[in-house]
Amino acid sequence: MEPLLWNHAMLTSGIILAVTFVGIFTEGVHGFHRAKFALAGAGAMVLCGQFYGFYNPELAIEAIDWNVVFLLGAMMTIVSIMIPTGGFQYLAYTIAELSKGRLFLLLVMMGTLVTVLSLLLDNVTTVVIFGPLIILICQALRVNPIPFLLAAALLSDTGGVATLVGDPPNLMIGSAANIDFNTFFMHMGFIVLVAWVGTLFLLKYLFRKELAEKPVMPEFNEKEEIADPRTWKVALGILAAMVVGFILHDDLHWEPWFVAALGLTALVFLGSNVEMDDYFSEVEITLLVFFMSLFILIGGVEHSQFLQFIGQFIVPFVQKDLLTASIMLMWLAAVLSAMIDNIPFTAAMIPIILGMETQGINVAPLWWALAAGVGMGGNGTHLGSTANVFIVTISEKLAKDSGNLDYAITPAVWFRKGTSVMLFTLVICSVIMTLFFDFFSAAL
Repeated sequence: MEPLLWNHAMLTSGIILAVTFVGIFTEGVHGFHRAKFALAGAGAMVLCGQFYGFYNPELAIEAIDWNVVFLLGAMMTIVSIMIPTGGFQYLAYTIAELSKGRLFLLLVMMGTLVTVLSLLLDNVTTVVIFGPLIILICQALRVNPIPFLLAAALLSDTGGVATLVGDPPNLMIGSAANIDFNTFFMHMGFIVLVAWVGTLFLLKYLFRKELAEKPVMPEFNEKEEIADPRTWKVALGILAAMVVGFILHDDLHWEPWFVAALGLTALVFLGSNVEMDDYFSEVEITLLVFFMSLFILIGGVEHSQFLQFIGQFIVPFVQKDLLTASIMLMWLAAVLSAMIDNIPFTAAMIPIILGMETQGINVAPLWWALAAGVGMGGNGTHLGSTANVFIVTISEKLAKDSGNLDYAITPAVWFRKGTSVMLFTLVICSVIMTLFFDFFSAAL
């Protein structure tokens, strides 16, 4: 195969990609939301691509992974219907009562609930639901909420790595590599379980002082009956059916988005007085637009052959030592995902790995290394995932409202706790992948 030569199309697409990513990664500096830069980058890519002849609006539409977009939109809508029922609040306060003042047990139970939900719902949605509830429970117990807030973010990030629908990068990887729900869970489930247990005990050590406090056990009068039990029960039943659908989707020849769409359709009919306008307004359209813009942007870079040009320099190393390349990709993905958001990095890596596959390289372990790296790497800093940013934001508000600055999760606090968790889980993932490399390198 002839090596690719540098040309103006590659230069143009590379510049647009770099400028767009710099704008996305520095949104905290300039104040423009990352979706604005993604939109601008996508538009510039289509216009320049049409000028140089490597891209056009039709190819841009084809570049969008609609499976990811529709699945996220459907799951967001289902959650928006479930939140007002009061079911999540009921679960949280029930767990607080069952802990009987044992703070580590409360952390384990709350973390388990958050993790289980993160297997089906994305981690952002999970912490948005439980972050405010954790604060209310900790205020009632008169204990420091930081260990529990950090645990919610860290465990939701970790748990989300286990399933195809648990984290947006997983959806992107699964859709690009044609990995079904079962295959994804079989490969990532055990790694995540070991990392999750390790994270719990590491948190117990890191917060040994805070978890040794004696809480005040009040009567949880705030725990009311579920406001809309019919919709809550129907939603739980539909989620259970959706899990079965996700497991069987490959045999049924259904994409995951269709399983979610069927679940949403059933819920709007079987729920109690579900007004669709009210719940569709809760869908994070900005996030979906961000995804679509990223797909268009990366599609243009791919069509310019810029990523293939870069990939041809990586191929010899991957061919020489696939295990070392996989472990290095995992750590690189983790470090970059800790510094920036893991979604753009995943979007950039997918076409590079696909390009290697077209050259006959076994890329199976690279997919698993990428999924583990971007997932675990999200724990590294407070900017590593959107879930982290939300938890930090509500902790800062709590510190301001209560007048206790110790309740704010600062970057330094996150570095001491979260970075330790990231490094610890990466070591676990590296060891497991090394020991069972034949399993992870089996053809998909």
